[in-house]
Amino acid sequence: MNLFLKSLLTTAIAATCLGAFAQEAAIRKNMAQRIPQLKAIDEVKKTDIPGVFEIRVNGTDIYYTDAQANYLIQGEMIDTRTRRNLTEERITKLTAVKFEELPFKDAFTVVRGNGQRKLAVFEDPNCGYCKRFERDLQKVDNVTIYMFLYPILGPDSNEKSKAVWCAKDRSLAWQDWMVRDQPAATAAAMCDTSALTRNVELGRTYKITGTPTLIFSNGSRIPGAIDAKQVEKLLTESKG
Repeated sequence: MNLFLKSLLTTAIAATCLGAFAQEAAIRKNMAQRIPQLKAIDEVKKTDIPGVFEIRVNGTDIYYTDAQANYLIQGEMIDTRTRRNLTEERITKLTAVKFEELPFKDAFTVVRGNGQRKLAVFEDPNCGYCKRFERDLQKVDNVTIYMFLYPILGPDSNEKSKAVWCAKDRSLAWQDWMVRDQPAATAAAMCDTSALTRNVELGRTYKITGTPTLIFSNGSRIPGAIDAKQVEKLLTESKG
């Protein structure tokens, strides 16, 4: 490449970078002035739609706007050609969980068989779907379940979670309540239940908005109750 072409290419790249910087600066400035709640923008990036930008706030909240932030779009972006929910994929990537980095000290374990396969579950003791899930989960063997008590359905959920967490045998107390409808006895002296607060904070960080939420060892996350066959399939896939 001769000197002239090289200089021309460098100039073009610089102009593109300056243009992108100016667009991002305009979006940040105008959005902060017009919608103060979106003042602290984490990231601005182009989408596949010309003239449309993604803005990310609060870590994982996704919005869309134009180059001057004259319009704000709140909702999901769907690729109609592939039927992919691009917004959902983006949030899933942003909230991906590294299984080995979960704070297992704030969970208790339920071990079945050899316990070789691993699964983390976030559940609320007042969640009817969780009870259905737990009863079906009894069919799954050779698994270690890390149970994160996640009391988000109200004050009573917190009280029931405290009773389970402070029980002498947490796993038994949990199974008694979720599978056999036998409430855990309130401990004579309540223990340190700060783990429950940390679990709720952790769930908010990872956008866990419902229970049960399952996290497999490969980081895949499933919101909602699934049956034993689906659990078996996902355990096999995550191990492979």
